[in-house]
Amino acid sequence: MTDIAIRRALLSVSDKTGVVELARGLAAQGAELISTGGTAKVLREAGLAVRDVAEVTGFAEMMDGRVKTLHPMIHGGLLSVRDDAGHTAAMAAHGIGAIDLVVVNLYPFAATVAKGAGRAEVVENIDIGGPSMVRSAAKNHAYVACLTDPADYPLVAAGSTTLEVRKRLAAKAFAATASYDSAIAQWFAFADQGERFPATLPLAFTRGETLRYGENPHQAAALYLPQGPAARGIAQATQVQGKALSYNNLNDADAALELLAEFRDAAPTVVIVKHANPCGVASAPTLIEAYRAAFACDSVSAFGGIVALNQSLDGPTAEAIAAIFTELVVAPDADAEARAVFATKKNVRLLLTGALPDAARTGLAIKSIAGGLLVQSRDDGALGELTVVTKRSPTEREMADLRFAWVVAKHVKSNAIVYAKDGATAGVGAGQMNRLESARIAAWKARDAAEKAGWDAVRTIGSAVASDAFFPFADGLMAAVEAGATAVIQPGGSIRDAEVIAAADAAGLAMVFTGMRHFRH
Repeated sequence: MTDIAIRRALLSVSDKTGVVELARGLAAQGAELISTGGTAKVLREAGLAVRDVAEVTGFAEMMDGRVKTLHPMIHGGLLSVRDDAGHTAAMAAHGIGAIDLVVVNLYPFAATVAKGAGRAEVVENIDIGGPSMVRSAAKNHAYVACLTDPADYPLVAAGSTTLEVRKRLAAKAFAATASYDSAIAQWFAFADQGERFPATLPLAFTRGETLRYGENPHQAAALYLPQGPAARGIAQATQVQGKALSYNNLNDADAALELLAEFRDAAPTVVIVKHANPCGVASAPTLIEAYRAAFACDSVSAFGGIVALNQSLDGPTAEAIAAIFTELVVAPDADAEARAVFATKKNVRLLLTGALPDAARTGLAIKSIAGGLLVQSRDDGALGELTVVTKRSPTEREMADLRFAWVVAKHVKSNAIVYAKDGATAGVGAGQMNRLESARIAAWKARDAAEKAGWDAVRTIGSAVASDAFFPFADGLMAAVEAGATAVIQPGGSIRDAEVIAAADAAGLAMVFTGMRHFRH
C-alpha cells in the first residue's frame, strides 16, 4: 500500500502548538479524532468532536494519568499489518479499530531539568505512553503516519499520506525517541548518579546546518547543536553579515572564542587566530590599542585570520581590522558605526556572541579516532598558587606577563612556547615536535615582527616566557634566554628540573612552577 487515507487519528501532545488547526483539518476530511486528557480538553473547547482514549479502551485513565494508552485497543490499532489475514482476524475478533495517524510530542523532560525541578518532578516527566505510541506507529509506517513535530503538520493536510512521507516521518520519530531517551540517560548518569564517564555515553545532537565542505573540498561537513539546556558558544552566535560559515571558519572561531573567554572580565582584549592557533593576543586600555598590539605580534599570519574581541566592537577598531583581509570577526556585540564599516566589506563574516562563555565551565571534550571516541573532561584548569623555584623572584610586571603568557599558552598547540611583554604576545611557537624548536620559532617570529614594524628592539627582550609543559632539558630554556626573556613559567615535573633551575639561576632568570600542564593536541 502507498497512499493511506486518514480515517482515524490519535492526538496526544504536550506542545499544543497548531494542534487545533490540525484536528480541524482532519475532521473536515472525515477523520475520527481520539485524544487524551489535556489535548482532548483543548480540542473540545475548539468545538471539535473527540473520543476519549478511555472510551476506546474501556478503561479509565488511572494512576494520575500514568496509564491510559498502554492498551491493546490502542497498540493493536497501531501495529496491525493490514494486509495480513491473521492480523485482520485478530482485530475483528477483539473489536480493534485501525489508527491511521498518531500525533504525539513528549512530556517536556529536558525543560523540566533545565528549570531546576526536583528529582520527583523530573522523574514524573519521563514519558512512557507517548514514546510507546510513537515507536509503534513508526515501526508500522507502511500503514500509519506519525507526527512528532508541529512543523510537519502540513504533511497530512490533504487527509492522506504517501509511503514516502510516512517513511520520512518514521525516521524523524525514531530520532525523536532516541534523543528523548538520550536526555533521560544523561540526566540519570551525570546529574542523578554523578558519573563522569558512564558505561554507555548517550549523546544526541540536532543538525544546525550543512556546511559547504569540511577541512578540504572533498570532505562533507555539517554543524550539529546539543539538545537540552541552552548552550553558549560559537555555534549559537548570530551572524550579522558575510558569506556562509565554513568548517574551518567555525573551528578557528571556536579556538578564538575559547581563548577570549579566559579574558571575559579583563581589560579590552583582542585575540587573532590562524589555523586554530593564536598568532597575536593583547590586552590594553582600549580595543584599538589591543588590536594593534595583537596584530603587531605576527602581521603576516593575521592576514586572512580570525579576530575576536572581549568587548563590544567600536567603529575605530572596526576600521583598523578592515584595513587588511580578515575572514571573520567575533565579538559580544558591535555598535552601529562598526556595523557600517563591515557593511562595505561584504565577504567579512561578523559574528555576535552576546555574553562570552565561562572558561571555567565543566563539560566533556570528545575526539573521534579510528574505531572509537576519546573522551576527557574540558581543560578548565586555572592558575593556582605559583612556586618560585629560582633565587630571584619575578617582579610585579614580570608576574603579570607570566600569568598572561600562561593563559595564552594553554590555547596554543603543543609543543607551545609563548613570549609576552606588557600584556601582549611577543612571539608564539606552536605545534613543533620538540620544545627547543618552538622556543626558537617564537623568537624568530618576534625578530621578524620587530623588523616589519621598524622597532628599535625585539619585544622578547625583557619578556616573560610560558611553556605549556616542562622543559626536559635546559636547551629550550637557554633559547628563551638568548631571545631576551627574563622570567619563565612552566609546570615543572621533569627529572631534570634541578638542571633547568640551575641554568635559570646562572642566567639570572626568575622562574615559577605551576604544577599543571596544558597539552593541546
